[in-house]
Amino acid sequence: MRDTIRRRWWVMALIAAAVFVAGAIYVYSLTPRYYSQARVRIDPSRDPLAASEKSERATLSDEAIQTEVSSFYSLNLGRSVVRELGLVDDPDFYSPPKEDGPQMTAEEREIAVANAVLGKLGVYREGQTYILGVGFESVDPVKAARIANAFASNYIQGEVGDRTAVAARQAQWFRQRIAELSAEVRAADAEVARFRAEHGLLQGNTEGFSAGTVTDQQVAPLAGSLAQAESEAAQARAELAAARRQMARRDWGAISGVLQSGVIATLRAQRAEVVRHISEVTARYGDRYVDTIQAREQLEQIDEQILQEARRIVGSLESRAAAAQARVDSLRSSLGQLESERAEDTRASVIAESLEREAEAKRALYEHTIEQSMASTQAAQNQMSAAAIVDRAEPPSQPSFPNKPLFLMLALFAGIAAGGGVIAFQEIMSVGMRSAEEIEDLLGLPILAAIPRVNDPNPADQLIEAPTSFFSESYRIARAALLTGQNESEAQVIAISSAIPGEGKTTTALAFARTLANAGSRTLLLECDIRRAALSQLVPLRKGIPGTVEILRQEATVDEAIQPSNFELLDHLLVREPYYTSENLFGGGRMQQLLAEVRKRYDHIVLDLPPLVGLADGRFIAAMADVNVMVIKWNDTPAKLARQAVATVRSDGANVGGAIVTMVDSSAEMVGGHYYLQRYSAYYQQKGE
Repeated sequence: MRDTIRRRWWVMALIAAAVFVAGAIYVYSLTPRYYSQARVRIDPSRDPLAASEKSERATLSDEAIQTEVSSFYSLNLGRSVVRELGLVDDPDFYSPPKEDGPQMTAEEREIAVANAVLGKLGVYREGQTYILGVGFESVDPVKAARIANAFASNYIQGEVGDRTAVAARQAQWFRQRIAELSAEVRAADAEVARFRAEHGLLQGNTEGFSAGTVTDQQVAPLAGSLAQAESEAAQARAELAAARRQMARRDWGAISGVLQSGVIATLRAQRAEVVRHISEVTARYGDRYVDTIQAREQLEQIDEQILQEARRIVGSLESRAAAAQARVDSLRSSLGQLESERAEDTRASVIAESLEREAEAKRALYEHTIEQSMASTQAAQNQMSAAAIVDRAEPPSQPSFPNKPLFLMLALFAGIAAGGGVIAFQEIMSVGMRSAEEIEDLLGLPILAAIPRVNDPNPADQLIEAPTSFFSESYRIARAALLTGQNESEAQVIAISSAIPGEGKTTTALAFARTLANAGSRTLLLECDIRRAALSQLVPLRKGIPGTVEILRQEATVDEAIQPSNFELLDHLLVREPYYTSENLFGGGRMQQLLAEVRKRYDHIVLDLPPLVGLADGRFIAAMADVNVMVIKWNDTPAKLARQAVATVRSDGANVGGAIVTMVDSSAEMVGGHYYLQRYSAYYQQKGE
């Protein structure tokens, strides 16, 4: 890339300058526009709704502020500004339709102008503040300021005021609705309490008991009492049955009640004493003794008393069992009645629960409405903030468009980019070879010398006019590279050829011949490119002297055709004029004879051959030369054709000694670049010095 820029900098500079000049002309031809800006502050702390709700701190969300920014672009606000400033007929915003075209109504015209005005309006938020910039751009600075101020004032008077009124009405509606729902909730709670009281339904939990009806709370104790009474009645019945069995067996002494009776215990003690007395009297006096008989009667009386007491105890057990059973029957009857009441209470509980659900739904609606009211209040604080103009727009003194320094800088960058693109395209489209490495890799030839481009119609004259120039030195380098390492007699005939025309082959042959002569070698420049006869245009040619064609056609001798040059030790054998023929002029041994004759007279013979690609003469002569030199035009000769030419002569058995690269840009790396040429400038003397 650096080599490309160094070689093509002038193309890049020319294109960059052209683009920059065109850009500058365009920038200075633009109509200047002026931008004026008013600044509006959105102040949530001064919102009347927020104040009515006694908010300690009102804030605005980013979404709310962006909404305020968007509201400036409303069509209604634009139409109000158009009406206020009378912009309907302003030519900056309205172009009257053609007389034969469709006509707009007054409203349509106002809407069209309002849309045009809104298109030039700019509103933005300053950072994270509550300040909005309201700007307008126009070709008239005074008009820009007036329109910006009109938008700011109409926004404050219209949009914010309307939304504040709507918010106030909304808040009033919420207050009324909340009052209505509060009354409905109280009425529903009162109805639930009344119904529960009428039906004895308890609500909530009491300590140690679950919620329910009064009947529910009576059933459990009564069921416990019934269970206890049934247990007692069963015990009483069991004791009565046992006593009856003992009485039937007259074993009344085994009855538990008898055993526990104090009266019977006393009677038993008396009976035991009487029995003891009877035993004593009977033992002493016999059974018929009066005392014995009286004692036995007393014993019978005591037994009768005991029996009566036992019967009384059994009767007491019967009464106890009957009483226990009666209590059980009473408790069972009461429990059955409570169960009936409990079923009725269950039906009443279902109705009570329905009333409670209705009351709960009304309470939920009441609470939801309160939440909506709070959310609406917060939204109102965020969306209906009070606004004030902080800075009014003033007519600007300098246009905002175009930004000439910026545009000129962009034009410069665009020019540089365009120039870079052009030279990059040129490099891409170039089919030539530009470096020694590329030529050596593609052709397999060493580079004998790189000849710099010179501004001279006949560059070979540099060897006469500026023999110490870099151009002349390059040919001396080529001579040294070609002849070093081998006997000069082995390179007596040197053929200079190229792949295609226009490569600088003829100039190279002339300059190389002069270089050889300058080195003290007797040299003959033999022109073989008979179809062009280009050397006659570079060196003086005396009229009437035969040339190469005449010798080959055997119309003249070598002595007649050779003419000395104005360069010592250098003779010319040229073609007088372009010669076209289909015959093989160089065949039949004639060219060999010519070369054999001139070999005897000169140290070196330089042949200027025709191009090798597309012509047969060059290939035929190249095989007769001791060494061939390929001329490659820098950055121009197609690599494919050059490779074809080298392969052609090599296939014919010709010896190719190397390549000379002609017309190399002085800034190219092949000749060392401009920097290195400057450092070697003291070694060369240019033409005219």
